[in-house]
Amino acid sequence: MALLIGSLTLGLVLSLLALGVYIAFRIFSVADLTADGAISLGGAVAAVLLVKGVHPVLATLLGGVAGMVAGTVTGLLHTRFRIHSLLAGILVMTALYSVNLRIMGKSNVPLLSEKTLVMIATVAAKPLLGGKESTRLLGWEVAVRDLSTLVLCGAVAATVALLLYLFLRTDLGTAMRATGQNAQMARAQGADTGRMTIIGLALANGLIAFCGALLAQYQGFSDVQMGFGMIVWGLASVIIGESLVRTRALGVVITGAIMGSVLFRLLVALALRFGLNPNDLKLITAVFVFGALVLPSLLARARVRKGVVRSA
Repeated sequence: MALLIGSLTLGLVLSLLALGVYIAFRIFSVADLTADGAISLGGAVAAVLLVKGVHPVLATLLGGVAGMVAGTVTGLLHTRFRIHSLLAGILVMTALYSVNLRIMGKSNVPLLSEKTLVMIATVAAKPLLGGKESTRLLGWEVAVRDLSTLVLCGAVAATVALLLYLFLRTDLGTAMRATGQNAQMARAQGADTGRMTIIGLALANGLIAFCGALLAQYQGFSDVQMGFGMIVWGLASVIIGESLVRTRALGVVITGAIMGSVLFRLLVALALRFGLNPNDLKLITAVFVFGALVLPSLLARARVRKGVVRSA
């Protein structure tokens, strides 16, 4: 049960990463590698502020704001300096490694003794559960900290998803989606497509950095390497989510991204549970992404072949 709850919690935390990747990758068709640096940036900013005694909510939000700044820089490099989006993301990601080291002053900042959102949720939950350190759930003994963190992360993911859905339905959000779908048409309608792209990348990396701030508090430390390969995780979550929902409806796709993140984490947890060497985790992640990319097209081809055979 502890493995299941931990996997669900981490999947919900990283669903914020999936939502950020969805904005960049699906709405603007940009493979933004800034994500790897932005998630570490959010964790670094939040960790340093928490050590200095800043309230966890404010520290987490400021971590997200730092990510928005990074996304804005990527957007400016791409739109104003005409640098390819992939290269712009690589430049900012590379620069953020040094920036994160400067912010933290070292490669790792522990948070186990600091007041975090996880600690606040645990303290709030204990009186509701009789002040015990653990409780029974579906016949299993579960730590109050794990259960309260799961509820916290679920509430945060649901709130962020709702706010993103409402934002993308505003005039500004609609203009951003129009820019991603057909930039020429959006310009004809009077939209500043460069500005829309900058805002979109800022929003995407703000969500990713917000995820990093929450992730650092969940795992109890911030590390300069914590963002390595996270873009692959986000892409896998989005692709798996789209395979699950099979629709382009905005609200359903956003929900699908969250579902994809949780399912992907559960698959990784099962692989580890059945003896996967942790050193092979990145390899397995790449294999899962490959499967998520290829499997839908293979299934579609199989259906077409069956239809042809039956008609013949």
